[in-house]
Amino acid sequence: MAGNMAFEEYKTKESVVVVYTGEGKGKTSASLGLMARALGNGWRVAFIQFIKHWEVSEHVFINEIQPLFGSKLFFYKGGKGFYNAGDLSAKDVTPEEHKIAAELTFKTALKCAESGDYDLVICDEINNAVNDGLISVKEVKQLIDQRHPKTSLCLTGRNFKSALLPKVDIATEMTKLKHHFDDKYLANKGIDF
Repeated sequence: MAGNMAFEEYKTKESVVVVYTGEGKGKTSASLGLMARALGNGWRVAFIQFIKHWEVSEHVFINEIQPLFGSKLFFYKGGKGFYNAGDLSAKDVTPEEHKIAAELTFKTALKCAESGDYDLVICDEINNAVNDGLISVKEVKQLIDQRHPKTSLCLTGRNFKSALLPKVDIATEMTKLKHHFDDKYLANKGIDF
């Protein structure tokens, strides 16, 4: 019994839209956990990354498990790195190159979401791409609205646009209580990337 409602009064949905956002660490990590849960359930998953073009630990992991899951796991590494992020920016990449890469990544995500070939499509760091003006809120609405009825969607990254909140089913904001980066320590491989 949850509250005053008996469990049998609850319904299920064919698919959901999940958001992991906020300034705290753990958004990509949560989406990787979601990917593991979905694959463990026999689902077909597309993991599409909008920002990280350099080799990070999740890329190594996904590439190593890919042969185990074959066509049940699609991985697309789009984006050209951090956009307009001071010292962390991809300085050798023009704003136009960032925009083109984000649009190609979006088109890949939309194709996967619309196709019905995947039970779950994860768009890692898509919220950053929207916040940076590389893709639009309208395009994310399109992604949500045009996805196959049985395809769940996961959107991660900082600065999730509140205008999209009515379109999602689950939204979690990761809140930073403390992070050693604020004390001038760099990210740790295996923990942060």
